[in-house]
Amino acid sequence: MSALCVGSVSMSGCGLDPRRTPAGSENQEPHIVLQTPLPAGGTGAQIEAAATAPEDGQWIRPAKDFASTRFSGLSEINTSNVASLKPAWTFPTGVLRGQEAAPIVVGHMMYVVTPYPNLLYAFDLSKPGASLKWMYNPKPVTSSQGEACCDVVNRGPSYADGKIIYATLDNNVVAVDAESGKEAWRTKVGDINTGETMTMAPLIVKDRVLVGNSGGELGVRGWVKGLDLKTGAVKWTALSTGPDSAVLIGPSFKPFYKKDQGTDLGVQTWPGTTWQIGGGGMWGWISYDPALDLVFFGTSNPGPWNPEQRPGDNKWTSTMFARRPGTGEAIWAYQINPHDLHDYDGVNESILLDIPWHGSRRGVLVHPDRNGYMYALDRATGEVVYAKPYVHITSSDSVSLKTGELALNETKEPKMGRTVRDVCPASPGGKDWQPSSFSPRTGLMYVPHQNLCMDEEPTAVSYIAGTPYVGMNVRIKPGIGGNRGFVTAWDPVDGHAVWRIAEPFPVWSGTLATAGDVVFYGTMEGWFKAVDARTGALLWKYKTTSGIIGQPVAYRGPDGKEYIAVLSGVGGWSGAIVAVGLDPRDSSAALGFVGAMRDLPAATPKGGTLYVFSLR
Repeated sequence: MSALCVGSVSMSGCGLDPRRTPAGSENQEPHIVLQTPLPAGGTGAQIEAAATAPEDGQWIRPAKDFASTRFSGLSEINTSNVASLKPAWTFPTGVLRGQEAAPIVVGHMMYVVTPYPNLLYAFDLSKPGASLKWMYNPKPVTSSQGEACCDVVNRGPSYADGKIIYATLDNNVVAVDAESGKEAWRTKVGDINTGETMTMAPLIVKDRVLVGNSGGELGVRGWVKGLDLKTGAVKWTALSTGPDSAVLIGPSFKPFYKKDQGTDLGVQTWPGTTWQIGGGGMWGWISYDPALDLVFFGTSNPGPWNPEQRPGDNKWTSTMFARRPGTGEAIWAYQINPHDLHDYDGVNESILLDIPWHGSRRGVLVHPDRNGYMYALDRATGEVVYAKPYVHITSSDSVSLKTGELALNETKEPKMGRTVRDVCPASPGGKDWQPSSFSPRTGLMYVPHQNLCMDEEPTAVSYIAGTPYVGMNVRIKPGIGGNRGFVTAWDPVDGHAVWRIAEPFPVWSGTLATAGDVVFYGTMEGWFKAVDARTGALLWKYKTTSGIIGQPVAYRGPDGKEYIAVLSGVGGWSGAIVAVGLDPRDSSAALGFVGAMRDLPAATPKGGTLYVFSLR
């Protein structure tokens, strides 16, 4: 690698044509493609995560803390001994679909939720082999499986007030007594007959359980709801489209940019009444800042994908919101992808950090968007502090810090009657739902993502409730370099990649950072890996029985030892070719993802196993 390639994010100066998308190199070995030396003390910047608590050895929500750092303060497993990591125990879930959930650990108990039928397992960690204490079956409606756009996944439960709370595919939110496994309450919040499903992990803030819906590919109208923690009663609903009253926009709403200011923009930026079937679900991640008493989350794509059928900005889809958790009241919004052309959504995680900025401290949320830019937004106002590419981008040119506008590349705009080629990133984005982590020890974020481009062609589509409402032929393919995935260590202050590991397939698992200066992640071939948080050097790997798309966690067991847990089981949108058994000859299947994953069935079978590792 020439010196010119070190620090390059766009890759345009590394002997690669940024306008060319070469064929994939399916047998490419994982390797570090970019590395900038990191001082022993980390980046040197005094970065603090907002809303974190002292390490207690538990993992009570998928994101670990309200700041969504996914950082464990445990350090028994570290760079000097992680090579000795071995399986402590395993458990077959009995469900062979995409396992995207994070196990959670409360006291001496571990809880795991499966994909449909959304079984909840409770393991007693104080017993030999972590014996199964109970299993809860919510018995979701069978037909909900046919409404899920991208596999029947579930991203995990959360714990509060003695209850394990999670969403089921058929739009129920259930609370289960953590000790007995008995159902405490159940609330139906959506309708599968309109195409709504639920896959997200709830966030519980004080006495509110926050949940949202999926279904942007079926013409649903997106929403976020706040439920009462004790009873499950719906206390507020904030819709993503429609008049201000429905979106819970009132006098306190103060967007930073002029483009997001106005009255009833959730109606005015749509043709006719199409906002009623305009998408904007919220199936991703929510973060919370207690000092501001604000939750932050992004909404998903507008419907249909064919942009010619919905002229206008299509607010409030593909938008980052700041809301009051108690009432749902909107405080600010920033539409990241107005008139979203490529299904870029806005649902990815936001990590809340307080960073040094121009001689002072600034509270930001750092958000790797599917459009390929890493955004740092001011948490109080929604102002864009920076927006820098973390992957190769051809669909746009830049983001204006003055206006907040995304400058689109008009040559990549889908138009009826023509095929647009080499749109980068592809519709799954520079990264999708799979969550990043942050280490306060190194000052770096660890971003699992993909390297994909696509060809797309709009088609006319009509709305029929509960059926696909897409209107786009898509074929996804490997991006520049041929590898389809990366793990990137990102400096959230200077806004650049410090090191990057190339993987043959998209890295569809979350990452876990620990105080032992180790970063864990899984690959779609089934490797569970530990790398040095400072350099990216591979320290250990273990081959599981199926591809890993789950979220690794760390916890302290009743014996005082540190453990690492992860679910193995390929699936999700990227792994649907295996989990659903799709025909690899149909490159348009799974909304075009099969085109990039034809070789995955040869690399991994279906699976569904919980793995727990320790040093013994």
